[in-house]
Amino acid sequence: MSTKSNFSEASVKSYSRALYELSIEEKCLDEVEKDVINLKNLISQSTEFNMLINNPLTRNEDQIKVIDIIFEQFKLNNLFKKFSIFLIQKRRFFFIEKILKDFLILCSKKRGEISASIKVSKELNDEEITKIKKDLSENFGHKVNLNYKFDPTLIGGLIMQIESIMIDTSIKSKLKQIKNKLIEA
Repeated sequence: MSTKSNFSEASVKSYSRALYELSIEEKCLDEVEKDVINLKNLISQSTEFNMLINNPLTRNEDQIKVIDIIFEQFKLNNLFKKFSIFLIQKRRFFFIEKILKDFLILCSKKRGEISASIKVSKELNDEEITKIKKDLSENFGHKVNLNYKFDPTLIGGLIMQIESIMIDTSIKSKLKQIKNKLIEA
């Protein structure tokens, strides 16, 4: 792993922990968490905002103006706004999406929740997803935040990841394994 990668991971964790601790100190954790979710959604949905964040040629003043407009229009928390402006001033705003994701994971862990993702080859209805969440919660003894994704390329089966545990029963994966064995033979 490169030094730059280690630096960015460490920076992301430091900044997300700082936001978490400041939010607790200011007694606005729930509000900041809700606003983080909203800003994260905006980042994933807006190509223009994404370009503003990631373009190294964008001036700090322009980024701050946009943040001012967004935070005012959506009435987002002032502490979170100051934190975002601080990232801009420190030339770390390009980390914002990773920081927000890590912040949400930190909040979830502090509540005793675990995260899981599941990719399945067939579309599941809400009842099936709720049942999977319930079963996982019972098995792991914690509330599970499940990220569900429909992926028809799996052909059949599923890929599930819970924390560091990964289960891959997809036909796509099995076919890859067979292909690799045939190539090796």
